[in-house]
Amino acid sequence: MIIVQIKDNESVDRALKRFKKKFERTGVLKELRRRTFFQKPSVTKRKQKEKAVYKQTMYATDNQ
Repeated sequence: MIIVQIKDNESVDRALKRFKKKFERTGVLKELRRRTFFQKPSVTKRKQKEKAVYKQTMYATDNQ
């Protein structure tokens, strides 16, 4: 459970912004989106490999 203490003279908008940031850091929404449908382990591994190759190529182009 996420708790945000409202400080003295702090606006509700500012407190809401802090809450949203804490919520995003927990990764709950990302996990929920990931679990909306079943993905076979082979597909997951394939996507991870594609992502790693992409990152590697991007890193290689940055260092040249």
